[in-house]
Amino acid sequence: MKKYIIVILMFAAVITANAQSNSFSLQYSMAIGTGDLANYNAKSSFRGATFEWRKYIDPTIAVGIEVGWNAFYNALPADTYTSGNATLYGKQYRYQNQVPIMAAVNYYFKPDAQVNPFVGLGMGTMYSRRDLDMNVYTFRQDSWSFAVRPEAGILLKMNDATSAYIGLKYYNGFAAGDLNATQSYFALNLGLIFVQ
Repeated sequence: MKKYIIVILMFAAVITANAQSNSFSLQYSMAIGTGDLANYNAKSSFRGATFEWRKYIDPTIAVGIEVGWNAFYNALPADTYTSGNATLYGKQYRYQNQVPIMAAVNYYFKPDAQVNPFVGLGMGTMYSRRDLDMNVYTFRQDSWSFAVRPEAGILLKMNDATSAYIGLKYYNGFAAGDLNATQSYFALNLGLIFVQ
């Protein structure tokens, strides 16, 4: 997995060597699972954050790195649950943490306007950790997987150095490790972008 992170960092460094300016963004992230993640945990996540750093190649194109985190949690009522050849009675507490680490590129449609719509694409890795607590037992599954992330959003310019950010992202981490199904979710991010 280290080789993926090194390749992402080298890619970002090479592309941004002659870039004009840079920005960083802090975002609050709310998410809803899809597919296997939604089957395991049907509740939305209101615990998440994302940090992004970008270098602008020109006013319409920026490349950089994104690191995020979303935590999903759900409690199921006391009941009898069977998994494989084990049957337990009790309450289930289900947790799933998603940590994407990606190289990304964004295209901005109206860089000088007050309202600047954009689209983006990210590729890299995503760490998924799933915990099931029941009585005194904890069952854990985790994986590092290849992941992609399309995005669409809007920047609302506040001044020359600051913009408000609203973006919708779809994370798709392919099956890997202990999790033999795709781990995917939508994330609505709200935050601020600071341009240097």
